[in-house]
Amino acid sequence: MATASCLQSEDQFLCPICLDLLIDPVSTPCGHNFCKNCITKHWDISDKCQCPMCNKMFDKKPEMRVNTFISEMVAQFRQSAQQKASSSSSSSEQQVFKAGEVPCDVCTETKLKALKTCLVCLTSYCETHLEPHLTKSGLKRHQLIDPVENLEDRMCPKHDKPLELFCKTDHTCVCMLCHVSDHKMHDVVPLKEGYEGKKAELGKTEAEIRQMIEEKQKSIRRVQRNVNYSEKHAEEEIELGVKVFTTLMQYFKRNMACLLNTIEDKQKTIQKQAEDFIKELEQEISELKKRSSEVKQVTHSEDHLHFLQNIPSLKVAPPTKDWTEFSIPPSSYEGTVVRAVVQLEETLSKVIKELLRADLKAFQRYAVDVTLDPDTAHPTLILSDDGKQVSHGNVKKNLPDKERFSHSICLLGKQSFSSGRFYFEVQVKEKTKWTLGVARESINRKENIQLSPQWGYWTICLRNGNEYSALNVPRVSLSLKSQPQKVGVFVDYSEGLVSFYDVEAPALIYSFTGCSFTEKLFLYFGPCPNDGGKNSAPLIISTIMSSSGSVNRGSVSRGSVRRGSVRRGSVRRGSVRRGLNCEL
Repeated sequence: MATASCLQSEDQFLCPICLDLLIDPVSTPCGHNFCKNCITKHWDISDKCQCPMCNKMFDKKPEMRVNTFISEMVAQFRQSAQQKASSSSSSSEQQVFKAGEVPCDVCTETKLKALKTCLVCLTSYCETHLEPHLTKSGLKRHQLIDPVENLEDRMCPKHDKPLELFCKTDHTCVCMLCHVSDHKMHDVVPLKEGYEGKKAELGKTEAEIRQMIEEKQKSIRRVQRNVNYSEKHAEEEIELGVKVFTTLMQYFKRNMACLLNTIEDKQKTIQKQAEDFIKELEQEISELKKRSSEVKQVTHSEDHLHFLQNIPSLKVAPPTKDWTEFSIPPSSYEGTVVRAVVQLEETLSKVIKELLRADLKAFQRYAVDVTLDPDTAHPTLILSDDGKQVSHGNVKKNLPDKERFSHSICLLGKQSFSSGRFYFEVQVKEKTKWTLGVARESINRKENIQLSPQWGYWTICLRNGNEYSALNVPRVSLSLKSQPQKVGVFVDYSEGLVSFYDVEAPALIYSFTGCSFTEKLFLYFGPCPNDGGKNSAPLIISTIMSSSGSVNRGSVSRGSVRRGSVRRGSVRRGSVRRGLNCEL
């Protein structure tokens, strides 16, 4: 009974507007009690002056004065509640307000820890002061949440009402008055519904972010794998380079020493011959001087008999050789250095061929299975059924003209490439004219085209049977030792590299470097006019065999090459090293 009486008296001290204990209670002429601030604000925003409880109308706004009796009763009840809370807190220390916790807004002396915050009352309550919200039917409808601070942020700054709605149109929280004024035609829902909707959206966003993070992490792992591959490949290239150049330098030193020894030996031989010649001449000179002395003695003799008796012996020729036909050969060093350099050039040529052969073998790892696209072919071109051969015919066919070259006698491959590396080979045997290379997707196919990188073409060509050129700006004439029968084309999209090789020589024909590729690349084939049969041989896409003897068809599909579809691998060049050791 005491508890019921207490609860009944407490119910009498609640303001019907804020549903909290009365603060500065005032009474209307009809006998109802309100907080002075609550009833004043209510009448300020209302068009009519009436009691919120019984709706009694007043002609004019009554003069509100604080009801001292009710105010004292509320003060006594508040003091009693605080004493009860103090006694409760003494038996439970964990309810005392601590730093970092939300205090009870009702406690006046010892602040207790708030258990809940009422979004309707905009007040935080401890266990004692929360009891009315748990027992009174009117207060049970209030929304209770875990205790929070800064409740003023939950009030509408314009209407001083709780923000209990969410405007989906403007994505902002509003009060009831905002809903009927500024947001009347907007999609407005309760805060709970807006919370659940936005929470679901954030859940999707979080899932998308997690997926993006996973993709970025995969990219990091892929880049790291590429870096590791690059480091390994760089180490192998450094090892090979050091091996090759060390061997070459040793070979150069040996040949230089041999050249110097040869010249020195020749010089020593000549020197020996000259010394022997001079020695023999000096001996003959000595004999002649002796004879000259004897002649002088006889000439100065006054003895007639002695003079005449020695003349016959003096007329005998001294024992000397005929040196008129004898000579020391001049230096024969001319051509020695040239011959040595020619020998070096031949050796270097062999080394370069071995390296190129290894490179071409490595490029076969990037070989792709490509076919010709009949939809791009000039109407006079003839294609094989398997799409591997093309030649020029004399009859112009009536064909759809959407993607087709209208003026230039050429066509593209079906497959496109937008990343990575790729390699293919084309047989050009018995042709007097041809053009090969790659072209970007946006090239002009309807007018006379200019083959150059500026217009999206990276190509080389043959004209007049033996004139090779790289179609750069300006055009580069190529001097080849032999006529290629099969041309290999290697493209590194990211490095901006297009290289052409004579497969059988083997030899590098030409390289476009520093290219900037931003579009898909297609293979470009130009068989050129047949010249009355002189150039009737077809361009043939070769089938590249792997080291195991199987056909390397790659993993290219029409339209694009997916990144990573071409297998990367290090170049094994043990044969090159062995070849260098044997050759040098």
